[in-house]
Amino acid sequence: MSDSTQIGIEYSFPIGRHFRPDAVSSEQLHNAIAAVAALPENLRSAVSGLDDAQLDTPYRVGGWSVRQLVHHVADSHMNMLLRFKLGLTEDWPTITPYPQELWAELADSFLPIEISLTLIESLHRRWVAVLESMTPSQWDRGFVHPETGRHTLAQAMLLYDWHGRHHTAHITELRNRMGW
Repeated sequence: MSDSTQIGIEYSFPIGRHFRPDAVSSEQLHNAIAAVAALPENLRSAVSGLDDAQLDTPYRVGGWSVRQLVHHVADSHMNMLLRFKLGLTEDWPTITPYPQELWAELADSFLPIEISLTLIESLHRRWVAVLESMTPSQWDRGFVHPETGRHTLAQAMLLYDWHGRHHTAHITELRNRMGW
């Protein structure tokens, strides 16, 4: 692999790729809930002090800007909260995927980031309340993604622990590279 290809992978996956496990331990769930609870503060800290030019800088060539990343996290985590609620209240519902690349080009992805940071704070408060109330058997419930198949809520929890850390790392790694 060439150095430029390796650098592209590192910028795309600064904490590595996510792999869906077959089994999830209660310790993993506990840690993932803590990470989801901490994300609003961690994300806010990652973007603290950035000006508009910095917010509009892509984290890698061909990647989204920091501003788009923040709005994407809000979009994605809203969708996942709804998927959790569907999984808890319906019998293996088939969820609707959304074209995240196209959502990132809509007008709301260019608004001030404070709008999505506040949304993420409120959204995560609600989500963590649901997560902390779940029984062991509820973690085995889930949903069907038409492209990737069945996901238990436990598997989805680990994915979203990773997702928040993944995008926060995009921002912090860009800041490190740029000396911000």
